[in-house]
Amino acid sequence: MKIKSYLLGEWREGMGEGVAVRDAATGEVLGFVTSEGLPLREAVEWGREIGGKALLALDFRERGQRLRALAQYLSERKEELYRLYATTGGTRRDAWYDVDGGIGVLFAYSSLARQLPEGNFLPEEENLPLSKDFSFQGRHLLGPKGGITVQINAFNFPVWGLLEKFAPAFLAGVPTLAKAATPTAHVAEGLVRLMLESGLLPEGSLQFVAGGLGEALEALDHRDSVYFTGSKATADRLRRHPAFLERGALFNAETDSLNAALLGEEAGEEELQRLAQEIAQELAIKTGQRCTAIRRVFAPKDRLEALLEATRRHLEGLRLGDPREEGVDLGPLASLEQKEEVARAVEALLAGGARVYWQHPGRRDGAFFPPSLLLAEDPYGEALHRVEPFGPVATFFPYGNREEALRLLRLGGGMLAATLATPDPEEARFYLLGLSGEVGRLHVLNQRDAHSSTGHGSPLPRLLHGGPGRAGGGEELGGLLSVRRHLARLALQADPHTLQALTGEYAKGAERPTQVHPFRKHYEELEVGETLLTHRRTVTEADIALFAHLSWDHFYAHTDEVAAKESLFGKRVAHGYFVLSAAAGLFVDPAPGPVLANYGLEGLRFTEPVGVGDTLQARLTVKAKRPRDERTGVVEWAVEVLNQEGKTVASYTVLTLVARKAQGNSP
Repeated sequence: MKIKSYLLGEWREGMGEGVAVRDAATGEVLGFVTSEGLPLREAVEWGREIGGKALLALDFRERGQRLRALAQYLSERKEELYRLYATTGGTRRDAWYDVDGGIGVLFAYSSLARQLPEGNFLPEEENLPLSKDFSFQGRHLLGPKGGITVQINAFNFPVWGLLEKFAPAFLAGVPTLAKAATPTAHVAEGLVRLMLESGLLPEGSLQFVAGGLGEALEALDHRDSVYFTGSKATADRLRRHPAFLERGALFNAETDSLNAALLGEEAGEEELQRLAQEIAQELAIKTGQRCTAIRRVFAPKDRLEALLEATRRHLEGLRLGDPREEGVDLGPLASLEQKEEVARAVEALLAGGARVYWQHPGRRDGAFFPPSLLLAEDPYGEALHRVEPFGPVATFFPYGNREEALRLLRLGGGMLAATLATPDPEEARFYLLGLSGEVGRLHVLNQRDAHSSTGHGSPLPRLLHGGPGRAGGGEELGGLLSVRRHLARLALQADPHTLQALTGEYAKGAERPTQVHPFRKHYEELEVGETLLTHRRTVTEADIALFAHLSWDHFYAHTDEVAAKESLFGKRVAHGYFVLSAAAGLFVDPAPGPVLANYGLEGLRFTEPVGVGDTLQARLTVKAKRPRDERTGVVEWAVEVLNQEGKTVASYTVLTLVARKAQGNSP
């Protein structure tokens, strides 16, 4: 039976015999993987043309809604993926990390979509005036690249690996061609079938290949990107492809690294025990086959054995076996080939100066490899910081002081993740300063956060998942950072009216006076740039005195005539928050209407003092708007408070919840 690929809108079988995919526990052949003869170059062009247009017919919000619906669809059918997952050697707990973790990524990105504007352009920063009269302005803008993203996935996370790359690309409006790793291609195929059967994905937005990429890379150019997860050797080979060196395609790599855990000098017994539990968990989850798994452990010389013993106690009771059997804690590695690679890596570590401190007595037949703790009493052997056993193996090192620990950590050449066990902020600051260029994610573990920590190796969709040097030098996940990485950044220069029309956000100089108070309008009726200039109000001495009494703010600059004359202002001034409140009184329409609530206030600045006799006026402008849900939207209002001389005395952005019209309730 061939494991099929989905290209150009249909499921296809490759030619030739292909590579056998086997059940990791039983050795049974599950299928054969080959992409020989498949139209991979054409798939890139078809994805750009068909998938790209279909995705950009939707906007950020609509794509976010589809991600949420897809997550719900997969949640209802995840048992199908769990059954497939058992054939990879993964326990049900392992499947939870991969399957439920991947579905969680879809939910996370669907929530992020609520922060994005309508349309397909994402403005950055604020408008930059390029002329004194604001007739010429600039704005940095992120927009569609018009290309495709090719994802090359590792074998260890066939579900999460595919979904964590797919979600930000889909949200950005970029079609995906996903390549599965051979040992777990059948699981990825099952996932893609479910995704396509949902009917939620526009045609061409997702294609899938089981087997090699063939000529797909030959079709890539500056519009396209490749997101790779796997070995450093493969990543280094791919980087040299003309698609990246000559035609400008983006290559983003996340590679296996020698991630570390360090017991700080200031760590107490609780930190030691919690770190031991963390190390053991990293060896047990996926049988140590995670790119973020702990490979090197460092401890003060006088506490190294205590940490080793504590880790051993967590591991010795685990049961190795077929993950479909009751009570099994660890399954086999993904394949016999993977077991051979781990065995060779351990031999290299032993030849480099390590010794076996403890090894689990469980099964060694088939693809089973026992959890192993190695000890390197001389921590400076070169191989010890270069060779990675991609399985349930960790090497422990002693260190004499912080400076030596930092030197040893850096020998790994770049890490995806590191855990530092310490309750001491000064010690944490030392390692943060020393490791900021060495690791993508630093996890500080201590008695204060141990009960709530998500753990060393658990990536979170809103945080960066990548690292420097050996770890690949790329970025994956990272919330909106990842979405932005799929878009093209440009500097847009134009008059304010054009700039406002293209970005969907207010540009100073493009105001349009409104005839109807904007608070009387529903979300859909409000237009960016429409402006209300309010009536005026003169500040009195009574205003200042009453506000001080009401707020209990009796700061001398507001209430002490003598002291105020010697102040920065040279006179008594009104409270800043009185100015804010007075402005609200000027622009708020008090009757019930579509504006439901104040949602927040941002960027408040008081730029000129306001004293008795000054006259205030407010200018309220629709700055930006974005949908929140089916019933409400968030409207951002630019507020300028002016005095009688036309000077701005305060400026800020007010966010309000505004009701949507009844006919707009359906997405």
